[in-house]
Amino acid sequence: MKKSSILFILILVTAIMQAQERKQPIPGKPPVVNIKKPQTFLLENGLKVMIVENHKLPKVTFNLTIDNPPFAEGEKKGVDELCSNLIGNGSSKISKEDFNEEIDFMGANISFSSNSAYGSSLSKFSKRTLELLAYGALDPNFTQEELEKEKAKAIEGLRSQEKSVSSIANRLVNALAYGKNHPSGEFMTEESISKITLEDIIKNYNTNFVPQNAYLAIVGDVKYEEIKPIVEQLFGSWKRTNTNKTIYPDPGNVATTQINFIDVPNAVQSEISLVNTYKLKMNDKDFFPAVIASYILGGGFNSYLNMNLREAHGWTYGASTNIGAGKYVTSIRSASAVKNNVTDSAVVEFIKEIKKIRTEKVTTEQLDNAKAGYIGRFVMKAEKPESVARYALNIETEDLPADFYENYIKTINAVTKEDVMNAANKYFLIDNSRIIIVGKGKEVIPGLEKLNIPIFYFDKYGNPVEKPVF
Repeated sequence: MKKSSILFILILVTAIMQAQERKQPIPGKPPVVNIKKPQTFLLENGLKVMIVENHKLPKVTFNLTIDNPPFAEGEKKGVDELCSNLIGNGSSKISKEDFNEEIDFMGANISFSSNSAYGSSLSKFSKRTLELLAYGALDPNFTQEELEKEKAKAIEGLRSQEKSVSSIANRLVNALAYGKNHPSGEFMTEESISKITLEDIIKNYNTNFVPQNAYLAIVGDVKYEEIKPIVEQLFGSWKRTNTNKTIYPDPGNVATTQINFIDVPNAVQSEISLVNTYKLKMNDKDFFPAVIASYILGGGFNSYLNMNLREAHGWTYGASTNIGAGKYVTSIRSASAVKNNVTDSAVVEFIKEIKKIRTEKVTTEQLDNAKAGYIGRFVMKAEKPESVARYALNIETEDLPADFYENYIKTINAVTKEDVMNAANKYFLIDNSRIIIVGKGKEVIPGLEKLNIPIFYFDKYGNPVEKPVF
């Protein structure tokens, strides 16, 4: 035997012996994350300012957030979205062209919406960046010309989505789950957009862009004693306005599971969504168990739903579950787009996997992997300025304990298999779910009717209709 062959065999045997002796690495201690606490002050108009000094890099970010409760717009749905698009198109204190030119010169980034404003720049430009942000947010220049442009773009966008199965599904999932008169359920139409006037935009801004519900988070290479007087000068004149809070009844889940079907004859696949509504606050003891249960059900590649519908059956490119949380009523939605000829079979598998997580404890490996994923993402985000600002804002607006994020990792690690199952039973209400399907009725209804689940029919705008004649 040649020497080279003997050497190869020896190397191979050594590698096999080493592989056999290898042991699973022992997990290290959980990482320690240092979440910096903001220094705060309150302006007379109600604006709360939070400043976190971080001098590692010569950068600074500004996050202005207005924490208004949801509100419905009725027959003029779209006012708030158009208002978002119009804010930042110039100011009464500086033209749109000069505004954009200065931002480009500084290499800064500034953006606006109807309930927020964001800015970031090098710290040497921090004062001017904050000035421009204040000009755009507090002194917007709304014009009829810009409004007409935005209305035309909005209508064109709606027309382009007219035959999109996924767009119709996204619109109707909320409309059916919350109700079309609820802030989370109403949607824009060409008719509602055409009714919007410039006066509606200005009224929306004056009513809702108010300081008493606002928070300004400043994170980065700034000094508290230097930035505080600048904030007072720029935002101190922002006038407080009395606002009315409308209380909306919480939408209820259906008494028994039902299918809500929307016929789209050109659909080549079916959009399936299983939806429940509920309230889940971030300070609830169920919060972490619920989000971990959601992740195991449909939050990752190895989730129950994805491994079933995609890997085992090959019916879809992916299946997922998204869970909401916050002060107001929210929802959990498990969804996928599948081939027409397996729509009924996919519904059966959705129900099977949701029942599984409600009745069978997750494995140690599944629980550990879910925890590791959340902890890893938290650690990666914790040092980013936008995350620090978000954490500070959440503590204020979500009524969280001051040490919520300091205990984040410990709280996740404390979640047990029993906690996950209990949360799944509390929030994944499969016996009271709307199964919303948008698809080609001619091909999928015969199979769905064999499931013995009540079927109710709706048009593309969420109005009840009789069963179509296919």
